[in-house]
Amino acid sequence: MRRHYATIKDIAQALKISVATVSRALRDTHDVSAETRKIVLEKATELNYKPNFNATGLVKNSTHNLAVILPGITNYYFSTVFTGIQEVAYQNGYNIILYVTNDDAEREHNIIRNLSFSSLDGLLVSVSSQADACQHFQDVMDDGIPVVFFDRVAEHIVTSKVMQDDYNGAFEATEHLIKNGYKKIAHIAGPTGLTFTDNRLRGYTDALHKHKLPLRKEWIIHSGFTQAYGEKDMRDLWQLPNKPDAVFAVNDRKAVGAMLALKDMHIAIGKEVGVVGFTNDPVAAIISPSLTTIAEPAFEIGQMSCRLLLNHIKKKNFIAEEIILPGKLIVRESSIRQ
Repeated sequence: MRRHYATIKDIAQALKISVATVSRALRDTHDVSAETRKIVLEKATELNYKPNFNATGLVKNSTHNLAVILPGITNYYFSTVFTGIQEVAYQNGYNIILYVTNDDAEREHNIIRNLSFSSLDGLLVSVSSQADACQHFQDVMDDGIPVVFFDRVAEHIVTSKVMQDDYNGAFEATEHLIKNGYKKIAHIAGPTGLTFTDNRLRGYTDALHKHKLPLRKEWIIHSGFTQAYGEKDMRDLWQLPNKPDAVFAVNDRKAVGAMLALKDMHIAIGKEVGVVGFTNDPVAAIISPSLTTIAEPAFEIGQMSCRLLLNHIKKKNFIAEEIILPGKLIVRESSIRQ
């Protein structure tokens, strides 16, 4: 049996005041005294009152529903971003509908195609690694639904975006390896066409140029973001006649894969080959040797992107903002030459 929830009318009848007064008290308008609001809130709790967003949506053209589209949810980074989104959404009375693309562009298109936009106030998106063309998101915005991108953004769509400082993080990671004596540094990158992949690649290459170290095309490998890709990339690098002595990985999962490949080939991590990742996944601290990485502000990215989306929802002419949050180098054993 479905649970019964009280209505505003039930509260008004119990307190013997008008429905309008109860409504204003629940919305905390200026013309209701603090004492009246306190009494109404206490009675609402007692009677198990729950706001009817479907009804208020008809009046305010608002559903209090937000959709979030993620490439994945099982890894530390995106689950932490999602937690940040949840916190802000729930604090502001919004529900979240989660969609996961598994880095599949066709699935991303199908999700957008099948969304019921009449039941959504806005959309938070981290694009699929294969989604080079993002016109489907522009179409959503043209239909009047606000969209905010985070982490993996659609570069050419004008709306708010929240990212970590990929360029400077990659530069710092590569320069850290250089300062620890590594001279032949490879980069196992993400798929091409993603803004943050390109920015991390630029940070890596600019650090090499600054220190007048060789940049070899065969030392840059583009592939997926998983541990398995990291392991394969490392083995491919080790087949080269001119082998690198260090690796900067686009994320920690690929860095861990590279480390597992090095261990399997009996190559001493740190002493012979340095490794640096990007994320600060919890596994980075517990793998042996521990992994040097760039810590990303994942929770803050989630919070900030949701706040921006709510701004776009509340103010239709809200000026788009691009926010870049700094990362932090966490030095551990994998990049230290004994």
